[in-house]
This record gives sequence, structure tokens and C-alpha cells, in this order.
Amino acid sequence: MRRGDQLIVLLALVAVAACGSDSAPSTGGGGGTTGPTITISSSGVSPKSVTVSPGTQVTFFNSDSRSHDMASDPHPTHENCTAINQVGVLAAGQSRQTGNLNTVRSCGYHDHNLPENASLQGTIVVQ
Repeated sequence: MRRGDQLIVLLALVAVAACGSDSAPSTGGGGGTTGPTITISSSGVSPKSVTVSPGTQVTFFNSDSRSHDMASDPHPTHENCTAINQVGVLAAGQSRQTGNLNTVRSCGYHDHNLPENASLQGTIVVQ
């Protein structure tokens, strides 16, 4: 395995470990409400936009055959809606929830590894 590949694997493991109980199923893990699911496929994310109430967690499900690293806008700092960053790297068939989306606003997200790919970009509106 190349050194760069080893670093990617290590970062993915750290991201998964950091998520801990935030990936809990419908109980919300942190007192949040489970909301909609965004599915990632080879053709992109669906739906492209979801609207949720404050305190909701959104689930991302990767139905693609390749991994995706979902993160908040803007790239590369991912600082607008950091609760989305808890999704992180999703292997094929894996799902994970965002943290509680508490602040009323519009949260853009994208695949960190393919930030210019519009099919892998979307919006979570908290209202």
C-alpha cells in the first residue's frame, strides 16, 4: 500500500472513531430527531435538497460501489455546518447520521474528494 493510501485509510479510521455514538440509529444519539435520508449513488445525491426542523439529524446512505467523504461547505474548510462533517467517509453500503442540525440556516454539502462534482452536492435547509 502506498504511503498516501495508508494516510487515507488512517484518516478514514480516525473519522469513523470520532463519530462514535453520533452514528446511532433512530434514537438520535444526542437527543436529536431522526430526519430524512440522503442516498448517494453513482449518479449523485438524492434528494438534492431536504428541509428539516432544528435539532434534526439527517442520514446519508452510500448505495454507490465507491467510498464518498461527505462534508459541509465550503471546501476545503467545511466550517459552515460542522454537524454534517460527522458523516465523513462512507464505504459502499454504509450509512451515518449528521450531528444535530440546531441552527436555522441553509447548509450546503459536498463530497470532499470530488468537490467540483455538482451531482455530489446538495443542501439541507434547517427551518
